[in-house]
Amino acid sequence: MTSYKRVLLKLSGEVLAGSLESGLDFEAIRSICEEIAQVAQEGIEIAVVVGGGNILRGKDAAKEGIERSQADYMGMLTTVINALSLQDTLEKLGIPTRVQTAVEMRQIAEPFIRRRALRHIEKGRIVIFAAGTGSPYFSTDTAAALRAAEIGADCLLKATKVDGIYNKDPFKNEDAILLHRLTYMEALQSQLSIMDAAAFSLCMENKIPMAVINILSRGNLARFLLQGEEIGTIVSSDKE
Repeated sequence: MTSYKRVLLKLSGEVLAGSLESGLDFEAIRSICEEIAQVAQEGIEIAVVVGGGNILRGKDAAKEGIERSQADYMGMLTTVINALSLQDTLEKLGIPTRVQTAVEMRQIAEPFIRRRALRHIEKGRIVIFAAGTGSPYFSTDTAAALRAAEIGADCLLKATKVDGIYNKDPFKNEDAILLHRLTYMEALQSQLSIMDAAAFSLCMENKIPMAVINILSRGNLARFLLQGEEIGTIVSSDKE
């Protein structure tokens, strides 16, 4: 098992779409939740930040003429839909959860309160953070780095549909090389698109290592967190 006791898992919206072009692939969601449940049942504390790119991205809506702040709020609401789907699936697997949102909607979720979130995590519940930071112009990657710092996570684990960070887009370049270890400065200077600069900077400032793995590859989460295998890409203060 790795030395990570508490992990902030960032799930991109795209992984919840699974084999679909957009929307929710409930088979993929169940598979992901089964992996999360397996790790949680082994005693690792988990919080989740979920994206909304499978439904709508604020940046994309802004390109279509929607005012940017309004577009970002629309994007925040899509993350709540994703969070509720994860909550329902995890609870059907016997895992207690709480959804906390940065935009208040008390009928369906708790408002984000750091101390309450910490209490849930200490009690073995998985806390799913939705609605990003609650402010426009900030990505859910930045929200993940922020929440990781706020809950004292030992690692920010970004779960995507790629095997890690490449030196160029692997979907467009057959010669793309998987980078197994990077420093924060290398990631920032290379302007790698896997995470935005604000997220990298927050993790660097708070000395939170970041890992990027393919969550759609069955067993990867357990291999990384339970078996300690070095898969995907690790970004940290140094390469040692």
